[in-house]
Formats: sequence, structure tokens, C-alpha cells
Amino acid sequence: MVRQIFRHILVVMGTFLCMCPFLHAQELDAKVVVTHLNVDQSSSSVFEDLQKALNEFINNRQWTNMQFRRNERIACTFNITVNEYSDADHHFACTLRVQATRPVFNSSYTTVLFSTQDDSFNFNYQEFDNLDFRADVIDNELTALIAYYVYLIIGLDEDAMSPEGGTDYLEVARTIVNNSQSLSSHGWKAFNNLKNRYTIINDMLDNSMSPFRQLQYKYFREGLDTMAENAERGRATIAESIGLLTQAHENKPLSELPELFTEYKSDELIQIFKGKGTSSERESVVEQLTNINASKSPEWAEIID
Repeated sequence: MVRQIFRHILVVMGTFLCMCPFLHAQELDAKVVVTHLNVDQSSSSVFEDLQKALNEFINNRQWTNMQFRRNERIACTFNITVNEYSDADHHFACTLRVQATRPVFNSSYTTVLFSTQDDSFNFNYQEFDNLDFRADVIDNELTALIAYYVYLIIGLDEDAMSPEGGTDYLEVARTIVNNSQSLSSHGWKAFNNLKNRYTIINDMLDNSMSPFRQLQYKYFREGLDTMAENAERGRATIAESIGLLTQAHENKPLSELPELFTEYKSDELIQIFKGKGTSSERESVVEQLTNINASKSPEWAEIID
């Protein structure tokens, strides 16, 4: 039974179910890895402590009012590469690679839900610091950074379960951005670049980008999740979802979201369409994907070859 149906049961049964041992409040099954090979540091204890603290902060905290079974928790990875570290002021300059995945219904296949790289993942952290977070009062850059990606992941996962179902959680991510404008690192403000935290969340919630949000449900829930039952129908639905991606791209040509989607879904899209379906369907998909991300034209051509 999909998580969406399970949550309706929870609403009906209320407190009784909330007390059952098979329910867990935590939404994420996250793995945080901190790599510090680029830093000349005599002791690795601060990096080990940071990794442990972040794993506990993300996985042990209740981020929403939803209830998840353990096997429904959203799998995600936070790979943090420390590029610079100052022992004097405990400042970290890092690169974050964050990725979230979801299982495909009635199969053993796991698909990428979201993936991006943040080159301005910078913060201060001292060994044994207590990590806490409030969206309305941002006083810790590290927890604000983590919380932003947590709510972005939860929002996209909910979008994939029901049409634009993640709005409330994406709004929290936007609140974090708005309340982080005084923080020192890049990525919180408009125009730092077109793929920073500010731009991603504001594009997500821009009415003109609604087709991108609608794409999440059509691609994942109506497309991939039905392929085990009917591969032809699932593939046709995914082809329709590419039309939504094109619409979002045309509505806001400067948005990086459509191109970002093609970056982390390219291998999967090639696997879905290569040598399958009608030639006109494949040609249409290739044309649309090329218009969105021409840099991957050689890869898209594999669909037709």
C-alpha cells in the first residue's frame, strides 16, 4: 500500500495509531559522509564529530507532522567535501552533493528523486556543538543549510505522491531562505547564480513553473510506478511528462530546474526509451530533451540509435 493511502488511515485512526510501535515520526533515512582529504589537519576528530552530529540531527528529528513506516522513510545522502578548514575560527568551506531516491512501486528498482551540488556549503562548527533549528529564527548556518535541503527533499517526495502535494514543505524551505538573508555564505541571495538555493526554491514555487511540479507526480507516480504492471502505458505517461518539462522550460527559459532534472535523470530516460515505443515517440522525446539540455545531445541520440 502506498504511503499516501497509509496516511489517510492515520488521520482516521488518530492517536491510537500514533502509539503503535511500527510507526516512526522521522521522515528521512539519511547518510551523511564528511570527507576531509583536501585539508591538512593533524586531528580528524572534528570531522568525525561533525559527521556523527549531522547524521543524528537529520535522522532523529521530526521535521513534519507526518508519520512514516520505517521502510517508507526517504533515502538520501549528504556527501560533504571539506575544501578548507580554519581551526582558529572553526570555519568550514565545503562542497555538498545531496541526492534523494525513492523506490518504484512493485519493483526492486530505486530511482533518483532529486540531486544537486552546492559549491557554497560554508558554515562554522566547533566539536560537540549542539545542533538545533527553528525556521523562524535562523541563527546557525549549518542547521539552516541542512534544513533547507531536508524540506526540499520532503516537498519533492510529496509532489511525487500527489499533485503538488509538497507545497507546505517547499514553503518552509523558502522561509528558511528568506530568513537566511543576513548569513554570510553565498547561495541564500538572489542572483548569486542561477542554480543556488534561493533560485531553486523560488523557481519551484513560481506559478509559471507549476508544470515542473506537476511533472513530479506524472513522471514518478503515474509513470514509473505503473511500469511493472504495464510498461507501455508507463512509458507513454513518462513521455507526456516530458511535455510538462518542456512547458516549464518555455514558461521560464532562465530557470535551471528543467535542465537540472535532465542531468540527474538522463541515464534513466535513455534506459526507458532506447529501442522502445514508437519511432515518433522517441523522436519527440529526443527533440524536447535536446531543446532543454543541448549539452547532452550525444546521450539523447542514443534513444534513437
